Amino acid sequence: MPTPGSPAPPDSEYPWWVKNAPAWAQPYMLLARLDRPIGTWLLLLPCWWGAALGAMAEGEALPSLWHLTLFAIGALVMRSAGCAFNDIVDKDLDAHVARPRSRPVASGQLSRSQALALSVGLSLIGLVILLQFNTFTLWLGIASVGLVAAYPFMKRITFWPQAWLGLAFNYGALVGYSAATGELAVPALLLYGAGIAWTLGYDTIYACQDVEDDALVGVKSTARLFGAQAPLWVGRFFALQSLLLLAAVLGEGAPVLVSAISVSCIALYLATQSAALRQPNPDYLALFRQHRGVGAIVFAIICIINFL
Repeated sequence: MPTPGSPAPPDSEYPWWVKNAPAWAQPYMLLARLDRPIGTWLLLLPCWWGAALGAMAEGEALPSLWHLTLFAIGALVMRSAGCAFNDIVDKDLDAHVARPRSRPVASGQLSRSQALALSVGLSLIGLVILLQFNTFTLWLGIASVGLVAAYPFMKRITFWPQAWLGLAFNYGALVGYSAATGELAVPALLLYGAGIAWTLGYDTIYACQDVEDDALVGVKSTARLFGAQAPLWVGRFFALQSLLLLAAVLGEGAPVLVSAISVSCIALYLATQSAALRQPNPDYLALFRQHRGVGAIVFAIICIINFL
């Protein structure tokens, strides 16, 4: 595994908190993907969407700041725990793919048992955070464990691992809503569906980086499945996201005109992404990273619509 100062993996730049950490801690930080916070944001933002929609359902102007804070901590530790578990499962595959072969487990810097210890420890912190919510939310959160644990195996058995990632990564939309309301309702399910469609789009873009290597080692993905039609399918997924998002906020009684205009702005921006994929040599990583902003804008829009 490269250490900070040596050539970094293609999709990673070591930030100051990794460069200045003790040498023994650096492999664990890289295992937890602390050098790449984009994944934490993509896990966190659907939680915040759900919290904002739940506040709308409860007649509150804004979601609970305490809940938003708990979700932020929870997303950080659970994303890191999931990455460690994923690297344990994928050690042999990662060693044959250019982008992840320098990861700590694949490169031999950390053993599988060390990675497992980190994953279990972080998961226990996540459980403590989950215990801060109501009983319904506690059990709802526990029910997601199977989705998370199964995800690393999906790329071996289906060309739709991105769909499974969507189920796991956007589960927070349900948890955020139930934390505010103590229950689930149709708008929360519509919001969950919007998140799944969103993940299908952005993770297909991300998977386009690895198409050639994935084909060699037998890893399946929607990018491989769609091939040259990937831009078309990404556009469809983003269109579905916008439609389901609009249905979710309207389901909670949001103003029709304001909601339609707001969601249309997101849809237009996402259309530019699918158009960019049709250009020669698109920067897949840059397009993928833009979705932190997309998710933040969705959260802001739900809050603004509710506040109005």
